[in-house]
Amino acid sequence: MPVISMFHGILVLMHFFDDERHHLPHVHVRYQRQEASFSLPDGELIAG
Repeated sequence: MPVISMFHGILVLMHFFDDERHHLPHVHVRYQRQEASFSLPDGELIAG
């Protein structure tokens, strides 16, 4: 999964063709052992 941004230990990642799980444009965010997914159009938390 390509890293889009990395700052203060937070990684922002995005799959190019990850429409099977969430069915909308989103990014994955990792910090230490925590993970979350956020919708791109509105920034809503999808998972995590």
